[in-house]
Amino acid sequence: MDVIQLFKYLINSKSETPDDGGILNFVEDYLEGFKAVRIDVEDVKNLFIYKKFGDGEHLCFAGHVDVVPAGDGWDTNPYEAVEKDGFIYGRGTQDMKSGVAAFTQAVKEAKNFQGTLSLILTSDEEGEATAGTVKALEYLQQHNMLPDACVVAEPTCEDKFGDAIKVGRRGSINGYLTVKGKQGHAAYPEKAINPIHQIAQVLGDMAGVDLDEGDEFFAPSKFVITDIRSGMQVTNVTPNELQMMFNVRNNTKTTQKEVREFVAKHLQGLDYELRLTQGSYPFKTDTDTKLVKKIDEAIKQVTCKEPKHSTAGGTSDARFIAPLGVDVIEFGVRNDTIHSTNERTTKKEVEDLYRVFSRLIENWNK
Repeated sequence: MDVIQLFKYLINSKSETPDDGGILNFVEDYLEGFKAVRIDVEDVKNLFIYKKFGDGEHLCFAGHVDVVPAGDGWDTNPYEAVEKDGFIYGRGTQDMKSGVAAFTQAVKEAKNFQGTLSLILTSDEEGEATAGTVKALEYLQQHNMLPDACVVAEPTCEDKFGDAIKVGRRGSINGYLTVKGKQGHAAYPEKAINPIHQIAQVLGDMAGVDLDEGDEFFAPSKFVITDIRSGMQVTNVTPNELQMMFNVRNNTKTTQKEVREFVAKHLQGLDYELRLTQGSYPFKTDTDTKLVKKIDEAIKQVTCKEPKHSTAGGTSDARFIAPLGVDVIEFGVRNDTIHSTNERTTKKEVEDLYRVFSRLIENWNK
């Protein structure tokens, strides 16, 4: 089986989160000579599979086999790999069965590696992500088996294959704000405290505002309002309170402390309650590390491109790996149809991704 045959097999295996579609059992059998450890948690399937070739560093590839639901409106069967017009269509072609196929094939064919090669695979990345990679990492910590470096094969390229890798990610701060007022009759506004009027006076100074200037790698942390609701859907009663939700994709310059101070500054004198949660924390891998240099080298050898080092986008399971002191980057095919109808990628991108990972393994000890 070559990398394209493997890729099509994965696409044909329906694995809507948290179902793995039998893929992890297949990978166990496919990587003959590797030692497999299953770390399943209820309905979530997790696999750590590794082979020690000799003394040396531990290089890991990580990814997820689960996909989001296909939805309606596809031109092809989303759970059948269909080649058409130069593309391969199917749910997960970009996110991220292309990456899983590429690194699985590269690791299977590796020879004379002077260290340990491993894979971490989960079926809980597109879901809550509480029983997936985090549980595998807990096992590796307990058994002193954390890798030295890790590649997460999420789709990272923008316009052309090879043009970008992720060397970090922004964090995500969620805000839940309640502005308290005093309900009253619309005809007697002076007898009420209208929280809608109160928030309206400051909204223009808050919505879409940058909380910092960003830096070379990170965009500014922006205050993004996602929901506002209040009232009883009548015209003659002013509301008792207003609820607003917001999100800040924060870089390393902004924390919950700065967010609280920003809200307090603009809501000074108002009666309000604020609750913040942190969905993920920002991280960045130093671009002078061996991992970044080696993946850059491998990409250039295959594509003749020097990839830019990006931190844009949402979150990935790399957010769980970086805090453990593991150098981690993300690299995969182009990201332009993920989670959409008619998700697709090209055969060449999958083959070139496999070549990049093969070169990375080959060059690691040089």
